[in-house]
Amino acid sequence: MKLHSLPSSHKRVQRIGRGGKRGTTAGRGTKGQKSRAGHRIRPAERDLILRIPKKRGFRNKPKTDTTKIFSLEDIAAKLKAFSKSGAMLEVDLVLLKTAGMLGKKFKGVVKILGDGEITMPVTVKGLRVSASAKTKIEKAGGKIS
Repeated sequence: MKLHSLPSSHKRVQRIGRGGKRGTTAGRGTKGQKSRAGHRIRPAERDLILRIPKKRGFRNKPKTDTTKIFSLEDIAAKLKAFSKSGAMLEVDLVLLKTAGMLGKKFKGVVKILGDGEITMPVTVKGLRVSASAKTKIEKAGGKIS
């Protein structure tokens, strides 16, 4: 018995694609990604992720209504165009939207602060008003409801 004829548990792995006596394709079959050197098949998960449409834009939009703040002088300046010969104006969301101070689709809360002065009498309806703004509106002859 000789060394090369001893039974062995180690089976030699056949190295494919190294030339030699393997013919034209070197035992790799014909064409395609698997027959090329250094082939690596992409994982299926990656292809699935690439196919999913990505949502763009800002996602953390506020879930609560926004509060828009106006000063008395802002409202007085805008409402001069709407006043009719000393008649009392009713200031509400509809009037602020038509005056262009709010967007047409605005859904939220409006608060009036007491910065500046107001001379015309106005009725504030359905809006929040600060304490200083309330005293100034009532001093000018207006009211809050």
